[in-house]
Amino acid sequence: MHKLFVVPAAALLLLGATACQPGIPKEALQLSRESLEQREMQTRRFETTDETLLLSASAGVLQDLGYSIDNSDTDAGLIFATKDRDATEAGQVAGAILVAALFGAMPAVDNNQKIRVSLVTRPIEQKAATAVRVTFQRMVWNTHGQLSKIEGLEEPELYQQFFEKLSQSVFLTAHEI
Repeated sequence: MHKLFVVPAAALLLLGATACQPGIPKEALQLSRESLEQREMQTRRFETTDETLLLSASAGVLQDLGYSIDNSDTDAGLIFATKDRDATEAGQVAGAILVAALFGAMPAVDNNQKIRVSLVTRPIEQKAATAVRVTFQRMVWNTHGQLSKIEGLEEPELYQQFFEKLSQSVFLTAHEI
């Protein structure tokens, strides 16, 4: 009989404790200034409602830049692409050689990376336009086959280059040039 009383009492105490907690703080739902600047760098508006045209042009630009299209969904407005690149850094290799000479053990160094692109289109109905947002990330593996880094690529030149090429492609396609 004693156990029958303890379980409901514990449940009531737990419920009471959670009811006293405040809601989600307002600042938790607000984007930081850096996040807004990053989103601005990653997004461009195009004066067309033809998402299929934008996705096709985007896929072409990515392929011209050396990416392989891994997955795309025209209905959802998504493209995922990747390309493999060398990740060897001279300073890291020199440090590894020094450690090997001093201690007799060769540490792992970064040797290959995969650049991953995610692209999404979103209609802007009140403006009769479409937003394109693209993000670039890199995943780096070392000589021991371990994933050593996953990081977003935030160089403005990378995004500017992509959007300049996309703008040119959309213009040429729209004017059938």
